[in-house]
Amino acid sequence: MLTVIGEALVDVVSRSGAEPRAHVGGSPMNVAVGLARLGQEVQFLGRYGQDEYGHQVVSHLRENGVRLPFEADTRPTSVAQATLDEDGAASYDFQLDWSLDVSPGRIDELLTDTELLHVGSIGAMLEPGASVVRQALERAHRHALISYDPNCRPSIIPDSSDARARAEQIVALSHVVKASDEDLLWLYPHRGVEDSARAWLAAGARLVVVTRGAMGPWAVSRGTGEDGVSVPAAKVTVADTVGAGDSFMAALLSGLADREILGASAASSLEQLSAGEVTDLLRHAAAAAGVTVSRPGAQLPTRDDLPTTG
Repeated sequence: MLTVIGEALVDVVSRSGAEPRAHVGGSPMNVAVGLARLGQEVQFLGRYGQDEYGHQVVSHLRENGVRLPFEADTRPTSVAQATLDEDGAASYDFQLDWSLDVSPGRIDELLTDTELLHVGSIGAMLEPGASVVRQALERAHRHALISYDPNCRPSIIPDSSDARARAEQIVALSHVVKASDEDLLWLYPHRGVEDSARAWLAAGARLVVVTRGAMGPWAVSRGTGEDGVSVPAAKVTVADTVGAGDSFMAALLSGLADREILGASAASSLEQLSAGEVTDLLRHAAAAAGVTVSRPGAQLPTRDDLPTTG
């Protein structure tokens, strides 16, 4: 069982000259759906309301085979107003409620059989839910592969010092970390993204991946050496970039799951990955992101949409 904890919301996407379109989204929720579409057994721990948007979230998750241990609550479902520029890049304005009314005992029960726990984005930064996420990480990191995507949202967490401190606490508990170059430059504006990734590797992560848009992803681990490895971005016609990073994250984690790099042995298995194996993982994840950016909204690929992993 793989588990994702974090926010679910509805992206209302606006582009100049077109009617707004609503897409179910939220970075962690997208990762859960991406994992399920790639054939993984996954449960999603998040919140959503009993309103129309909440019904859309639940239907989307169930249609994609994601398990939902939590029922809808009476608060409004979170919404992100996404505005696309001429290149399809999105900027966001959020109306959020991020809380998880669940006991530590219930979290322990849900994580008992989990071999991978993924967290990130708003869910790992915004209180009061962020404290529940941190508690889940502390309970799971000894028996599960822990992955983290900060997916920073300065409009929600405007204090970069606070965001940096929270991110570093989670990195210290994580095995796999994926961040965009924009994330790292916002968190650490006075140094290069590769140096920031290396610092996170030294802080405890076993594999750190940086997505760099059209430049393609770069990764560093013990197996790659300090120079790391990189692959080119997929060559596609971009519809928009909504969900691209989440698609990349899901495919990266699915690739690790396919290699049985899960559970209590994940840390040592990641350290044993060669530079060639990390390169193969990056190619697979970049291909998934390419499929997503070629489609409007966060439409993540299935296993049949992607080349076989190396």
